[in-house]
Amino acid sequence: MTVNRISATSDVNRRSLWAIALIATFAIAAFWLTRPVTGAQSLSPVSGLMTLKASAQTATPYETAIANGKPTLIEFYADWCTTCQGMAPTLQAIHQDYGAALNFVMLDIDDPQWREQVQQFNVTGVPHLVLRQSDGAITETFVGKVPKSVLVERLQPLL
Repeated sequence: MTVNRISATSDVNRRSLWAIALIATFAIAAFWLTRPVTGAQSLSPVSGLMTLKASAQTATPYETAIANGKPTLIEFYADWCTTCQGMAPTLQAIHQDYGAALNFVMLDIDDPQWREQVQQFNVTGVPHLVLRQSDGAITETFVGKVPKSVLVERLQPLL
């Protein structure tokens, strides 16, 4: 009878340890996936989406950008687009570096209010980046992932 009690206690202790290990693993994973973006690259799609949403909140409204005479970078994006999420920290860094001299506009292709602009700029995939001069002329269009160095090189003549 004593052996059965020891065995039962041992099983309970083992299950408790497994439960603690499982909880700790989930806590670490949750922290890792939802941590704020601190570098140019993020391994977490959740943090990429958070950066994308934050950038959209601080972006210049489309109507303002078209009317104010400054050069403009328009990003057509979608929340579900993993490439958009991956590029979000890069575009956020460029926005921080050039925000005073350049409009940064973000248009969600899934939002029906931008349907006309999606057609006007021939958006065929996301991310779709359009560089406009201050007079409205389009100087460059990119579809897909673009290295920061290429974007900065193409932005320089607009500034």
